[in-house]
Amino acid sequence: MTRTATANGLGIGAAAMLTIAALAQTPAPQPPQPTQPPQPTFRTEANYVRVDVYPTNKDGSPVTDLRQEDFEVVESGALQTIEQFERVLIQGNLPQEMRREPNSVEAGRQAAQNPRARVFVVFLDVNHVDVSGSHNIRLPLVNALNQLIGPEDVFAVMTPDMSAGGITFARRTVTLEGELSKYWTWGQRDRLIPKDVEEEQYKVCYPDVDPYRGIAAEMIERRREKQTLNALGDLVTYLRGVREERKAILTITDGWRLFGPDPSLMRQLNGEVPTGPTVTVDPRTGRPTSKPTPNSRNVTNTGADPQICERDRMALALLDDAQQFRNLLQEANRANASFYPIDPRGLVVFDEPIEKQVLPSVDAGRLRARLDSLRTLAENTDGLAIVDSNNLGAGMKRVVADLSSYYLLGYYSNGKLDGKYHSITVRVKRPGVQVRARRGYMAATPEALTSAGRGRGSVVPKPGEPGFEAKAAADAEAAAVSAAIGPLAGYTREVPLRVQMAVGWKPADSASAALWVVGELGGVTDLGPQWSEGFDATATLTTPADVTVATGHVSPPRGARVFRIALTPSQPLAAGDYILRVGARAGPASIPSREVMRFAIPESPGAAGALFVRRGPSTANKETPTADLRFRRSESIRLEIPTTAAEAGAARLLDRTGKPLAVPVATVVRDDPDGSRWITAQLALAPLAPGDYVIEIASGERRLLSGFRIVP
Repeated sequence: MTRTATANGLGIGAAAMLTIAALAQTPAPQPPQPTQPPQPTFRTEANYVRVDVYPTNKDGSPVTDLRQEDFEVVESGALQTIEQFERVLIQGNLPQEMRREPNSVEAGRQAAQNPRARVFVVFLDVNHVDVSGSHNIRLPLVNALNQLIGPEDVFAVMTPDMSAGGITFARRTVTLEGELSKYWTWGQRDRLIPKDVEEEQYKVCYPDVDPYRGIAAEMIERRREKQTLNALGDLVTYLRGVREERKAILTITDGWRLFGPDPSLMRQLNGEVPTGPTVTVDPRTGRPTSKPTPNSRNVTNTGADPQICERDRMALALLDDAQQFRNLLQEANRANASFYPIDPRGLVVFDEPIEKQVLPSVDAGRLRARLDSLRTLAENTDGLAIVDSNNLGAGMKRVVADLSSYYLLGYYSNGKLDGKYHSITVRVKRPGVQVRARRGYMAATPEALTSAGRGRGSVVPKPGEPGFEAKAAADAEAAAVSAAIGPLAGYTREVPLRVQMAVGWKPADSASAALWVVGELGGVTDLGPQWSEGFDATATLTTPADVTVATGHVSPPRGARVFRIALTPSQPLAAGDYILRVGARAGPASIPSREVMRFAIPESPGAAGALFVRRGPSTANKETPTADLRFRRSESIRLEIPTTAAEAGAARLLDRTGKPLAVPVATVVRDDPDGSRWITAQLALAPLAPGDYVIEIASGERRLLSGFRIVP
């Protein structure tokens, strides 16, 4: 028979009753001291520095029994006093249903700021991974993330064509696993037919025949490498603003050749810019050819601009990616970002497919350069490089072990708040222990502490104190710019229908506001083939009480994807809150696409929203309204805002932080036949790098900010 456990010879129930009786007659004892010290609260004062330390044995295994007195922290040659100490041990492999998923983009960013949470970014270098590599890495990558992600950890995914500000932090990997399983062919390196519009232009401008042979391929390689390095630099800069603690970037890539200037790529081509008459497109294959074909068309009819091709050829010939790579290493160390590059090819012998007929010595040099770039990236940012191994699973386990045990140290810096980079060295007194730790940080400045105060750890002045008004103005400016580019975060995924709208007051009719809507469909193949035969679009404006006050309808021509509707009100549109419903349908058999927007019409003569017009190769150099605010450098854009003013006012271009850029924005006022008046701002995008930007238009007391994105 099984006996009940006893306390001092009594059963559990009797012992509990005696304990309760004793408690009623005697003061409550103090609770016992915990066997483990409580987690310290890591501070955010301006001179307080947090350092994460990864000590390992010679065999690479983590050291787990160190104490505070075992560490020494030296900043710029001066020994610091460690104020707080904590060992962090992460047990991953948490079931998906137990992971608390952030419910918004901002919630994910806030979760990443937790000093005890680990932040991972999976960078899928689609430009430098072939299809077999993207297939090989799928399972090892998902398994590693499942083992890594703990209760507080977050991860995000980025590709070279994304803006770093558009990444979303999450905890559940089921979506990533599903996407990698469905789109396991995401590697683009070995594709014969590029999906990029500009790469197609290069192939049209420079066909693979003499004297153009090899030019397009070289330009594409260089452009892809620049695109990837730009994206990684953007990511490091963004992560630096997310948190101080270490950020791990799992970079899935074959590596890079790190191109330098190439005078041969700048050679003259028969003494002239290539033009279309010698290049035709075979209507049977759709590919460029120099041979005469029935009904052939020349390069000028394919959307390729020879002048743009030549400009890009000269710029790409002058690339110095080796220097940009060195800058990336420096910025990664300043941002406390560690790279874990993973070559999904495994153990490779040749860099290029044998059908490309690259000389063995040349191919060996390229392969060596790619692998060296990955090793250098890891070694100089305290990461690990998983290269030259067919056991990707074992390599990913090394990454998991490396990131699962570390120490958090905190100290008050005795250095100056001079805005300069302060180096950090962490030493462990125990022999035989290797240490990887944060290498330094950027100190704040007194000016930053008393004015903008945007960074964590800054002194926030109170009302009436010096610097309060300056800080309030800086915060308002930062909030306005953030609101302008905020909608661009939704561009990380494709949607069937995008909508832009503008509302304002006509100069001759101050009793009623007017509304203009631009809609743009997603890819026709995504929506169904019936959409290519034409569709109907409607726009309905209602009050919050669902009373219809304005409607509009249009049937775009066959093959169109963009429509514009000017709403006709059934009654005067007054200032207030409204709901706009926009729909598109290709017939009774199609699934309609809809979008709903809630907005407010401002008091006269105010305006809200803006319309965009693009012009470039994708529009056959014709001005076309657009609701997709992603543009390429080969395009120009025009921003349109309704107005009642007689003068255009001033316009300028801002970066994503609100800093003005020295790029001219031309503005004029235009009157349309329907009685509306518009301020238009024209901007050429060629001087700009990929990223998010804001056009600011100030007319009188009005100021409107409109965000857009440049993609590679």
